[in-house]
Amino acid sequence: MNPQLKEKILSVMQSGTDRDEATGFFRVALGLYYLSGLMTKDTLDFTQLDREFNRFIYHSIGKGHSITSILQYMSGEKVVKVVESKRFLKAFGACCTEVPLENIPFLLGLNLGVAKDISKIDVRGPVADYIERQRQLREAADAP
Repeated sequence: MNPQLKEKILSVMQSGTDRDEATGFFRVALGLYYLSGLMTKDTLDFTQLDREFNRFIYHSIGKGHSITSILQYMSGEKVVKVVESKRFLKAFGACCTEVPLENIPFLLGLNLGVAKDISKIDVRGPVADYIERQRQLREAADAP
């Protein structure tokens, strides 16, 4: 993780109005960057990648959090509140231009797919509903 990326994620975090919201903003911004980084043809060293992310997470929001817990958070109901927050979308859109806002549903779907493959859990629920709503909104906007 380069210093510019860290600064962008912390800037999004600072847009939260209280500790819980700021932590949610941090988790989602970081998780979206992590997931978007997986979209490469390059071979990834997950041990090194996760170590870098975990170190940043520890220094930013303290112990008890990891990239694994962030990805779990992003497959749960609380992520929907964050990705529907106008304040989060404005901050993330302004600070994190490498991950376009329109990619959020795809990245959340990618995360759900991985969660389903690993844990064999049913992925139906609030996050899947959010992704479907976003798909419907895109199709309605694209219709003549």
